[in-house]
Amino acid sequence: MTNKRFFVAGMAVTLLFAACKTQDLKMNTSQKENHTDKKVVVYQVFTRLFGNKNTTNKPWGTIEENGVGKFNDFTDKALHEIKDLGVTYIWYTGVPHHALVHDYTAFGISNDDPEVVKGRAGSPYAVKDYYNVNPDLAVNPANRLKEFEDLIARTHKADLKLIIDIVPNHIARKYEGKSNPEGVRDFGANDNVNVEYDRNNNFYYIPNEHFLIPDGDIPLNGEKNPMIDGVFDENPAKWTGNGSRKVKPDQNDWYETVKVNYGIRPDGSKDFPELPAGFDQKSYKEHFVFWQDKDVPDSWKKFKDIALYWTAKGVDGFRYDMAEMVPYEFWSYMNSAIKMKNPDAFLLAEVYNPKEYRNYIRLGKMDYLYDKVETYDKLKDVIRGKSSPDGLSDIQKGMADIEHHMLHFLDNHDEQRLASPEFAGTPERGKPLMVVSTTISTSPTMIYFGQEVGEAGNEDAGFGKKSRTSIFDYIGVPNHQRWMNEGKFDGGKLSDLEKNLRDFYKRLLNFSIKSSALMGSFQEIQSINRQDNAGYDALLYSYVRWSENQKLVVIANFSSDKTSEFELKIPADIISKWNLKEGEYQLTDQLDQNKKFTLKVQNGEGKANISIQPSESLILELK
Repeated sequence: MTNKRFFVAGMAVTLLFAACKTQDLKMNTSQKENHTDKKVVVYQVFTRLFGNKNTTNKPWGTIEENGVGKFNDFTDKALHEIKDLGVTYIWYTGVPHHALVHDYTAFGISNDDPEVVKGRAGSPYAVKDYYNVNPDLAVNPANRLKEFEDLIARTHKADLKLIIDIVPNHIARKYEGKSNPEGVRDFGANDNVNVEYDRNNNFYYIPNEHFLIPDGDIPLNGEKNPMIDGVFDENPAKWTGNGSRKVKPDQNDWYETVKVNYGIRPDGSKDFPELPAGFDQKSYKEHFVFWQDKDVPDSWKKFKDIALYWTAKGVDGFRYDMAEMVPYEFWSYMNSAIKMKNPDAFLLAEVYNPKEYRNYIRLGKMDYLYDKVETYDKLKDVIRGKSSPDGLSDIQKGMADIEHHMLHFLDNHDEQRLASPEFAGTPERGKPLMVVSTTISTSPTMIYFGQEVGEAGNEDAGFGKKSRTSIFDYIGVPNHQRWMNEGKFDGGKLSDLEKNLRDFYKRLLNFSIKSSALMGSFQEIQSINRQDNAGYDALLYSYVRWSENQKLVVIANFSSDKTSEFELKIPADIISKWNLKEGEYQLTDQLDQNKKFTLKVQNGEGKANISIQPSESLILELK
């Protein structure tokens, strides 16, 4: 969600480490019920930017000046190359029709007021019409829904599944359902606007007060526009998307959106049926049955209908924006309904409060949550010199019961680019982070388009600034465009370094989706090597992963300038679990088959002489 970094920074987040009897993380029952016994890899694309070939990159540039990508740019060749990278799901970000500054009145679409639009291309999280798609993305805006349906078919033909966004917490200030199915009424159409709260109102109101445009941001960078007049017609004013109850929101509020009412009273109490004790152990089918005879707020019904509409069109799942701002009872209601239609639906939620993780997984029936404030933040601190990697073991231990549900990423549309100076600094320094993020748990792995070719987000796009690829502007993504090569999708314009980086990602991701060990057990060997090994550098991190048929030793070197040579120790309990006899075993790096080491097992313990270069990682398979 736009400016969520301000929201997250203001949250009082306390890390919750669940009790765990052992460091050995086993595949849990819910994992087996979720989709696959192999790794899932999600490739997030910002749909508007993916196919854009224009390299002008003028700050605040128009769609004509800076260009825009289309659904049709995801050709069979493009999808084949994404699949070949080692991807199983594509998250098409920014598909639902959202508010933007471009004239589509010829297609029956009203213009949006730039004073309540962020940037020129608009935030994808200010949805204007949930039953249609962004007209920017269509070659023929009148045919935009059919063009997206064709993309769904092409995606499935490429043996990929797809997810799109649903943003239940808020919608655009000017929502207009031009494509509503028969019987569907717009959000707020039946609201009693004379009261702050009513359970069946879709919004919260500030009665007898007109909405006032916030101070601060200058719409369109000062460009003249007939709709920029200092006024936005909203009477009475509504609460803003992030919960602000001000008639005049702050510029850092999500002022382009209004908050949806889910039956949470202004005092925070719940005005709907709650799940009985023990429902954290119930299946989605039992959750579905529970809600069948319950009276629920109108907003619940509206969003369930939206999700089922897209499910019926072949969308394989959803990424839910700021899910923790919506009660988990609603998620139980909607997610169980989705699962009844598609038991394999992929349901991913943006949740940042570790105290709530288990509620949203077990009560809200989410498949996956962002592992942002623990694994992601720890890895970012490590590479920026703010932390030791040792704490990664505590994170894994603390999430032992839910680790499969915690999606790992290092790059997405909200965060600073992995290769940016503000994060890893170079694509090479990001490589050990990526290996650990991908291999440390059974969770899905996500990468953001351009990450695999070192995109650093260096563009000043206008509303969006450097270090993040802008989600608000019409802009090009230079490294990605070099891989795209005018629509050939062959990497023809990449530098040798960029080609090598993409090859690294390809080897890593394809190994991960085929590895049984990465869906098996985990145990850290960091502590024994840090305690008893003088040659083991503080910027190294190591652990083992195994299944019945595969044994792996993973070592990452987070140092950018130091080669480490040391004797790695494999403790006796692991040697016992692996049923290794006295003698020598070959360890072969799965990222570079030419690198081989010898593991010597003697007196029940294992030792291997290791040499690891700066920013290198080793995924050593025991033979």
